[in-house]
Order: sequence, then structure tokens, then C-alpha cells
Amino acid sequence: MARNLDPKCKLCRREGIKLFLKGEKCLSPKCSLLKRNYPPGIHGSTSSFKRTSSYNKQLREKQKAKRLYQLLEKQFKNYHFKAVKMSGDSSENILRFLETRFDNIVYRLGFVSSRDTARQLINHGHFLVNGKKVSIPSYQVKVGDVITVNKKVLEKAFWKNRLPQFGKTETMGWLSFDPANLTGKMVSLPKKEEVPVPFDMTLILEFYSR
Repeated sequence: MARNLDPKCKLCRREGIKLFLKGEKCLSPKCSLLKRNYPPGIHGSTSSFKRTSSYNKQLREKQKAKRLYQLLEKQFKNYHFKAVKMSGDSSENILRFLETRFDNIVYRLGFVSSRDTARQLINHGHFLVNGKKVSIPSYQVKVGDVITVNKKVLEKAFWKNRLPQFGKTETMGWLSFDPANLTGKMVSLPKKEEVPVPFDMTLILEFYSR
């Protein structure tokens, strides 16, 4: 599966915001954005994050969204194409495609501290959907689907260290999480106002409609 292998801290610095690509490190004093709050590159320290044109603003918003959800251009563009063909608010449609990805749901439920970790564990069969193993990070979770940790992997060191952290992350209103039974559920489709994202979906739609 193709993926972006660029250094994650540089991606955050390029956008000028925390994208939380490295999980707990992003919340610590070791965060690169705190140490070097300027774009990467030889001229980074003398440049700024100011957007000089409407195109540049649209491009940067699109890049933020792509990098936040760890997607390639083709994947992101396909979500946009599907969203605008559907009825309803296109910006909400595309956000739902992004938020209901299996790797994002695992992250939002608090099973892991980053989407990248969620994707890796999904690929290795650590999660079940409605009792069946699903190893596709882009799988679209549906309302009513129940996500559980595969009991076969609970003896691994990762889960022994992670279990005490369960229940400490606030769960979004469209999800429910039972830390005692290692179970999460999508109870409804996410609404635009329920999803805190650091980008403007309207500008992204404008970018692709040029």
C-alpha cells in the first residue's frame, strides 16, 4: 500500500499547525513545532506562514486535510469526487468519508494515539469489525458497526502498555467506547459541527472546482 514517507514533523512545520501525526510526542515539549515554529528548508527560518494568494490558501487547506488523514492525492481526490456526486452538503459528505475510515475510527475511539499506528495495527489484524477481522485501513465503517480488539493480540507488549490509557480520551458524540470490554461503536454519522478539524473544507472544494 502506497503511503507518504516524508518526515512527519516536517509536515506539521510546513502547515504551521500540529497535525498530531506522531501521537503522544505531539503533546510533549519534544514537539518539533514548538522548537522550530517555521517552515522546513534552508530558507524556512526567514519565511512565514502567510498565504499570499487565494490559490495558495486553497492548496494549503487541501494539504492540511491530506496530511492529517495520511492520504495520497489520488485517494483524497476520489473522496472529493464521490462527495460532490452525492446529495446534501458536499463539505459534510467528504468529511464523513474521511472520518468513517476504519483507521480514523480506531484513532478517534482512543485505541491508539495516532492514525499511523492505527493503520499499522489494522494491517496486522489487531481489530475486528462485528466479530470479523478487517485489515483494510480505508474500510468505511457504518452506523452500528462494533469495533473490538482481537483477543489474540492482547498479550503483545504494545497492548499491555496501552490498556492503562483506555478511557482517558474523550470520545466524540457520534461514537461510543467501552474500555472495560475493549469495544467501540459508531452510533451515528458525524456532523460537520461535531468534528474539530484544522482546515476549511469550503476552500478545499474551491480548490478542486477550479
